[in-house]
Amino acid sequence: MRIALFTLESLASAEAVHAFVAAAPGRVVLLGHSAPDQGAQLRRHWARSGVTMLPYLAVNFSAPGLLRRRGRLSDLCRANNIPAYRVRDVNGIETAAALRAARPDLILSFHFDQIFRAETLALAPLGGINVHPSLLPRHRGPIPTWYSLAEGGTGVSVHALAPRIDAGGVLEQAEIALPPGLSAGGAARALHLAALPLLERALARLPDEPVPAPILPYCPFPDARALRRSRVRLTALRDWPASLFAPAGGW
Repeated sequence: MRIALFTLESLASAEAVHAFVAAAPGRVVLLGHSAPDQGAQLRRHWARSGVTMLPYLAVNFSAPGLLRRRGRLSDLCRANNIPAYRVRDVNGIETAAALRAARPDLILSFHFDQIFRAETLALAPLGGINVHPSLLPRHRGPIPTWYSLAEGGTGVSVHALAPRIDAGGVLEQAEIALPPGLSAGGAARALHLAALPLLERALARLPDEPVPAPILPYCPFPDARALRRSRVRLTALRDWPASLFAPAGGW
C-alpha cells in the first residue's frame, strides 16, 4: 500500500510517527507536514484560552528547535528517501500536485491540523484515515486529551477522514488506561504511541467500511475559565522523555 502521510512537528506525536515510518518505510510515498501561520494561531488561542495555553502551544507546536535530530521530520524523510513538503493549504494546488505525483492509495492523517475536503480525499483511491487520541465520537477537536482526562475515558480511535472535523466512521478503537498524573500533552504522546497497533489493523482491513458513529459536539480549545477550574495540566516537563530533546548547546 502506498501512503501519503500528513502530520505536524510535535513532541506529542514525534515518536509515534517515526515508529510508524520505521515499521515499513517503503510504503510512505509522501510526507506533508503542516506549516500554519503560527502568529495567527497564537493570537487566536491566546484570545480564547489566555496565557495558560502558551506553554502547551510552545511544547507541542513549536517543537522543531527542541527535538533531537533523529526526531525531526526533515531527518526522517532524508533517512528514508521520502519526498516531503510544507503544507500551507492541504486543499490547495500544491497538495493536489504532490498527491498526483506520489500516486498514494491512501491518505493518512496522523496528528495533522488541517481539514481535508472531499476533492482532496478523492485523489487517493482508498480515501483517507485519521488517528485521533480519544474515544470518538466523544471529544472531537484539537485537544481531546484535556477533555478525556477532565471527564474520564481515555483511548484512541482510527477513523475514516471526512470533510468535517473528526466525524468519519470508526475503523479501530480501544480504551487505553494511562498512568495517573499525566498532563494533556503527555497523554497525547502516550495515546499516539498506543495507536500504532490499531493503525496497522485498520490498514490491514481496508477497504472495509468503517462503523458509522453519531456526531457529538465539537470540543474546541478550552477557554480560560475552564482551564482555571480544571485540575488537568496542559503540559509538564516530566511527561516528556529526555531522549526527545536536543542538548542545551544545540547540535
